[in-house]
Amino acid sequence: MSDANVRIPEEARDRLAAVAAAEGLSLRAYLARLAETVLTPAERAARADKAKTALNAWTGYNPTAGEEAALDDELDRRLAQVQRP
Repeated sequence: MSDANVRIPEEARDRLAAVAAAEGLSLRAYLARLAETVLTPAERAARADKAKTALNAWTGYNPTAGEEAALDDELDRRLAQVQRP
């Protein structure tokens, strides 16, 4: 199935169209602009590496893989806390 044949639920389409119209755009133009802001996994990884390099150069902070894993676990734990009903 090509992207042109993807169907979204009517309610979601209508909401997106209303948001687009409020910004003076067609739904197609709004979605095209929105797609330009979404990063691929490779782009996100490249940005993370660049940020990590800059942080290291600025502060000398260079966590080990174990420290990164512990920080990821802590972030997951905190996110889980705030996402609970």
